[in-house]
Amino acid sequence: MRIVIDPRGWGHRPARGDSIAVSGCCLTVAEELDSAAGHFAFDAIPETMDKTKLGTFQVGSQVNLEHSVTASTLMGGHFVQGHVDATAVVAAVQIGDDWRIRFSPPGSLMPYFVPKGSVCIDGVSLTLAEVGPSHIAVALIPETLARTTLGALREGDLVNIEADILSKTVVNTLRQHLANLSPEILRGLLGHAGAGA
Repeated sequence: MRIVIDPRGWGHRPARGDSIAVSGCCLTVAEELDSAAGHFAFDAIPETMDKTKLGTFQVGSQVNLEHSVTASTLMGGHFVQGHVDATAVVAAVQIGDDWRIRFSPPGSLMPYFVPKGSVCIDGVSLTLAEVGPSHIAVALIPETLARTTLGALREGDLVNIEADILSKTVVNTLRQHLANLSPEILRGLLGHAGAGA
């Protein structure tokens, strides 16, 4: 699918081949269509369409844009790769002074979420305000609501979700190593951990 973006005055001007996060999905600039207006285009392949909400985009859809981090870029959030893990459904929206959004991610992602940990929703680096058995929630400040598309989310909407790469690395490494341990060693480790608790 070809996606053409009008950046609406965004100061960054990417060149062909540059990586840009479009609502959290890392895409490669395939073409600069209108240098005066600054329009640029991306191509999304089936793998991208399967893992993200890009297939729901229509003409006029609003997106979040971010250029790639460089060695000289100030890190204001957590490390985000733009490698969307899946889509999640907006389960509830609480507006007002304590603006919160609750999401229902796929169950396979839940081990990667920890209270006060990080998550990327539609390309926005956020802190987890709540982690339940089958949901996560974030609290949004006015600046985030003003500068991103998150304030327009409503119950039932889809979002792109990327779990924290550090959490994914730790969980997957532990899974691999624990799977290779004998039952006797594993029972010993778990028993030792319980005794020291």
